[in-house]
Amino acid sequence: MDSKLVVQRRDFLKSAAFASGAFAFAPSLFAENRLTDPNHGKLIAHQTVPMNAEPPLTDLVKTWITPNDLFYIRSHAPVPKIDTKSFRLKVEGMVETPLELSLDELATLEQRSAVATMTCAGNRRYEHSRVSPIKGVPWQEGAIGNAKWSGTLLSAVLKKAGIKPEASHVWFDGLDEIERSSGVIPFGGSIPLGKAMDDSDTMPGALLCTGMNGDPLPPDHGFPLRTVVPGYIGARSVKWLGKITVSDKPSLNHYVATAYKVVEEGTDLEWAEEGPIYRFPLNSVICTPTPNDKLKPGTVSVAGYAIPPGESGRTITRVNVSVDGGKTWKRAKISSPVNAYCWVLWKAEVDVSNGTDEIIVRAVDSKKNTQPRRVDWNMKGYLFNSWHRVPVDI
Repeated sequence: MDSKLVVQRRDFLKSAAFASGAFAFAPSLFAENRLTDPNHGKLIAHQTVPMNAEPPLTDLVKTWITPNDLFYIRSHAPVPKIDTKSFRLKVEGMVETPLELSLDELATLEQRSAVATMTCAGNRRYEHSRVSPIKGVPWQEGAIGNAKWSGTLLSAVLKKAGIKPEASHVWFDGLDEIERSSGVIPFGGSIPLGKAMDDSDTMPGALLCTGMNGDPLPPDHGFPLRTVVPGYIGARSVKWLGKITVSDKPSLNHYVATAYKVVEEGTDLEWAEEGPIYRFPLNSVICTPTPNDKLKPGTVSVAGYAIPPGESGRTITRVNVSVDGGKTWKRAKISSPVNAYCWVLWKAEVDVSNGTDEIIVRAVDSKKNTQPRRVDWNMKGYLFNSWHRVPVDI
C-alpha cells in the first residue's frame, strides 16, 4: 500500500477515536477473528470451542422476537452433558430448608413467561478495541437478542426454601466446567435478593427458565435450566444452572468477584473496589445499511434497534438519526412494541449526498436520558454505548 495512504488512514483512525470515542468499521476488518461453524450456519462465530457467535445485523432486526437460531451465543466452556432424569437443582445457604428439585418438581411451582432482551456486557466491544487493544470476544453489535422466556419464578423457589433474615444475595452456579490456571470452575453469577423477589404483573424479577420462544431451551442457551434476569447483563443469567446459594454477600465466583467489572487502570485496588456490573445501559445501533453497502445519493432506508437501561419502568421514547455529524436529527419511527426491559426496532428515511460521511443514531429513554456522544475506554471493553456511527460509501 502507498505509504501516504497508510499515514492518512492511521491519522483518520486516531482523529476519529479522539473526536467521538465510537467507531463503526466494516465487518471485513474483523474477518481474521471470524470462523464458520456448520452447526451454527446463521451466526458469525468468533470462537467455536466454546461457541461464541452473533447474528448478521441485517438478520437480527427482521423481527422483534429473535428466533433461537439467530440469538447470540456466549459460552465460557463447552456445553455440558446433563441427564434430565437425574438432574436436581440444589438450593442451599441461608435458607430454612435446603432443597433438591427435579425439573418436574420445579414445574409444580408458579410458572411465568415474559419477553425480555438479553445482551452481553461486551456488546460493541470492537469499538473499545479500536481505542486500545482488549482481550475477549471481539463482539460487534449483535451480542443481543429479544426472546420469550418461560419457566419457574425464582421467588417461588426461594419462598419454598424459606429465606433467613440476614440474606441479601442469590448466587447461581452452572454445571459447565471452565478450565482456568487455578483449576476447573463453573460459570457463576449472583443478583441482589431484592431483584430476585421483584416480581410484577408484567415482569418477573428473575426466572428459572426451561423454555425459549415456545421451545425447550437449546443446548447452547442452557438446556435444561438457566436463569434469566430481565434488565441485567447476560452474565447474570447463568446457563446450565445446577445450584442456587442464598448468601449475605455477592458470589465469590470469579465471574462476579473479579470479572465483569468496569476498570480503567487494572490495579489490584481498582479490581477490589469496583463492584460487579448488573444492569445494561441505554443503547442504540444502526443495523442497515452496513459499512460494506455502497449507497447512491438520495433517500436511504435506515433501520436498527434501541434498548432502554435495565431499570424498572424505563422504556425507549425516541430514536434520532443524523447524517451531518449530529448537527441536526431526524426522528425515527419505532416499529415494534415498547416495553421495559425490551429493545425496540426502529426505521427512518434519510437523505444522503456525496458529502455524507456517516450515519449516526442515538436514543432517548422515558426519563429523558440521552445516549452519550462518547464513552471512556475500559480494560474489558464493557458497556460501550456511545452514539453508533456507520461510515457511508456513496
